[in-house]
Amino acid sequence: MPTYLEFEKPIAELESRIEELRETAEGSDLNIDQDIDRLQGKSEKMLRDIYARLTPWQKTQVARHPDRPHFKDYVAALIDDFVPLAGDRNFGEDQAIIGGLGKLGGRKVVVIGHEKGDDTASRLKHNFGMAKPEGYRKAIRLMELADRFGLPVVTLVDTAGAFPGVQAEERGQAEAIARSTERCLSLGVPLVAAVVGEGGSGGAIAIAAANRVLMLEHSVYAVISPEGCASILWRTADRAPDAAEAMRVTAADLKQLGVIDRIVSEPLGGAHRRPEEAIAALGRAIGEELDALAALTPQQLLAERRAKYLAIGA
Repeated sequence: MPTYLEFEKPIAELESRIEELRETAEGSDLNIDQDIDRLQGKSEKMLRDIYARLTPWQKTQVARHPDRPHFKDYVAALIDDFVPLAGDRNFGEDQAIIGGLGKLGGRKVVVIGHEKGDDTASRLKHNFGMAKPEGYRKAIRLMELADRFGLPVVTLVDTAGAFPGVQAEERGQAEAIARSTERCLSLGVPLVAAVVGEGGSGGAIAIAAANRVLMLEHSVYAVISPEGCASILWRTADRAPDAAEAMRVTAADLKQLGVIDRIVSEPLGGAHRRPEEAIAALGRAIGEELDALAALTPQQLLAERRAKYLAIGA
């Protein structure tokens, strides 16, 4: 059964009615196809109208939708011969960040990304996509491997932020994030990052300081969550919608500010409604960006990346 967000309740009622009519038609001689078609048309129009005017807070909710495609879904659909590589060669394995070698459209790549999980057991296993220091050190190890063998790097960002627990701090969380960000900026191979859900704080930028940064249409990217911002400014998370508006977290805002380079359109109603279409669209966009970067030398890639980030906010 699909999961509906609060603002989607009118659509949920219509789609529930459509499903009831279909069940009624299956066991009878009634011809109610016209009624079903009429309601489907009404539902699609309502969906189009709602998603055409989503607020930043509503987009944040869409970005967090439990049925939205996650890293493992993108890898399964886009990456051939994927070989995961585990461990940071220092402390241990972190399941919040997954990475490995594979082929994207026939091109050999290193793929790294956050995995949130899609049910209770997998969410606990992957720590809801919130990586610890060993996750970022694993990302560094994979980026160094890519640099050594001249393989482009693709990263998929989907995290509320790095794990803030005491153990993570004891093992050097801030230092690991900083070094991962530094490694992104020093790569001599193309790096394309895509924000596919939430892009939260240093936990996101640590694998997203790329030559090209893409965002799915209803993803969000910010230095802090709207709830966290509201708690600081107004001492209550209830004003998260106001914070989301002020923070300019949406793909359209970030494209205008020059923080990202490209917005990838999602199917009507968000990537969670037709994940195959969303995944295919992102795959095409990443392939096009890698093609555009393929002719650049390591020195040009470094210079372009440096110029890109120094220009933000100038």
